[in-house]
Amino acid sequence: MQMNKPALFTDVLPGAAHWSMKVPKGHVLRFKDLEGGANLSLLMYNPDNLLERYNAPDTLKGQHTFKLTNGNCLYSDMGRVFASIVRDDTAWIDSVAGVANKEKVTAKWGARDYQSDRNQWKQNGYDSLLVEVAKYGLGKRDLAANLNLFSKVFTKDSGDICYQEEHSKAGDIIELRFEMDTLVVMTTCPHPMNPARLYPFKPVELSLLEAAPLSQEDACLNSRPENERGFENNRRYLVQHGSYTV
Repeated sequence: MQMNKPALFTDVLPGAAHWSMKVPKGHVLRFKDLEGGANLSLLMYNPDNLLERYNAPDTLKGQHTFKLTNGNCLYSDMGRVFASIVRDDTAWIDSVAGVANKEKVTAKWGARDYQSDRNQWKQNGYDSLLVEVAKYGLGKRDLAANLNLFSKVFTKDSGDICYQEEHSKAGDIIELRFEMDTLVVMTTCPHPMNPARLYPFKPVELSLLEAAPLSQEDACLNSRPENERGFENNRRYLVQHGSYTV
């Protein structure tokens, strides 16, 4: 997506870190893989009703896809569109593999703790997300299936699920345009299927930009008939909450 205006802010999320922010409707979050091989695990919630959150099964089955990429929408469990994928240099976003827990990370890369290793400790995606959602009064029961930006998981003809090494390259960008106010929770801990010998500390740059107005020719709106209904659900929701703008 081409942006004429400068970013409202830019920051870098180091490897093995976690963060969250409320993204207003009509804005784009741009994620950049700075070194190649990054992974950013992401969850979404409605900040005005935290019971509404990203729903992976509805997102995939409604768009008849196993992977997500440019042109796809990201749905809540209320049938509304949290965000649209308006740019994906990697052409494949993992939607099924989840995150690693402490036991998996320890078995693969050994144990470290923050008290001894500070920022070089081997944090895991599950605990990172759990710590972050706790800031909003959420817990284990609220950790729904997540997205893994910059990572690709595919199936062989045999049915085996495989991780694609070196999927994302340095400089690759993914942009999400938010169609409603959304609480975004994220972590840069490594993908659970990453076979790297050493724990990968891979940073991701984040930028917030103002989105161009939605047009009737928008690729995400028109990629599936289901997406037209999702955007209509958004419109009705925003009308009821006094935040709909033409």
